[in-house]
Amino acid sequence: MAGNRTLQAAGVICLAMFLLGFLDNFVAMLAQDLGLWQFHLMRTVMAVGVLGALAMAGRAQLRPKRQWAVAVRGGFAAFAMLIYFGCLGFLPIGQVAAGLFTAPIWVMLISALFLGQRVGLTRLSAALIGFLGVLIVLNPFENGVNLIALVPMTAGFFYAIGGIATREWCEGESAMSMLLYFFLALGLFGLIGTIVTTVWAFDVPAGSEGFLLRGLVWPTPLGFGLTVLQAVGSLVAVGLVFKGYQLGDAAQVAIYEYSLLAFAAGWSFVLFGQPIPPQAILGMALIVVSGIVISLRSRPA
Repeated sequence: MAGNRTLQAAGVICLAMFLLGFLDNFVAMLAQDLGLWQFHLMRTVMAVGVLGALAMAGRAQLRPKRQWAVAVRGGFAAFAMLIYFGCLGFLPIGQVAAGLFTAPIWVMLISALFLGQRVGLTRLSAALIGFLGVLIVLNPFENGVNLIALVPMTAGFFYAIGGIATREWCEGESAMSMLLYFFLALGLFGLIGTIVTTVWAFDVPAGSEGFLLRGLVWPTPLGFGLTVLQAVGSLVAVGLVFKGYQLGDAAQVAIYEYSLLAFAAGWSFVLFGQPIPPQAILGMALIVVSGIVISLRSRPA
């Protein structure tokens, strides 16, 4: 029975990553028309509307037990996704996903420095291997020093803090309440950014280069459709992730999330013909190995 549940968890998580890898490949296309801030504001309105309908139908528990804890956790996770989606507007999705998956390394370091947890030689070695893999994928020194390529790692940092907050403060909270506050935080960031970029109109470059500076615009049918796809698709994918964690051990389930690296790069090749360099495959493999070792060695005895 336990083996069957583990296989079910693996299948559910891999399906979620398959969907997210597909959806996130369209952000660069969406960035041609919309701004980052308006996109998140619109997506939040749509997602919260769906969650509200589920709650009214008795299918979701949205009221948290500790509102402050869920709100803080949602804020960190939302800030991570703000950086992640912002990077998708001008960096290949494989590089951005690689930066996000530095999260286990950050979790280990933060837990050791601030929570007093011991880090053995095995996990420390795995972290160094994973960091090497990230540098290989991001390749920040390809054309001189390009620090922008390292920005996705900050998404992994804040995602790690959100994960620690979930573990330390949000035990017993419903998955749907955490999802609601995540979207509310993301929507608040989107609202603030939309107001700033609209009131103080910047000199916005055309196309995806203006993704971060573009203010409020009337969405094109393509931009609106892709935002709807993102809102609904992300709710389905995150729901599958929650289901996967209910089916299996958290440390084991987390390993399957690394399939996003392969799915994101694979969809990028299928949809847009973007090749996957051999060094990127090597770097992704090192990241996956690092994450597996850290996850397994971090399990409580």
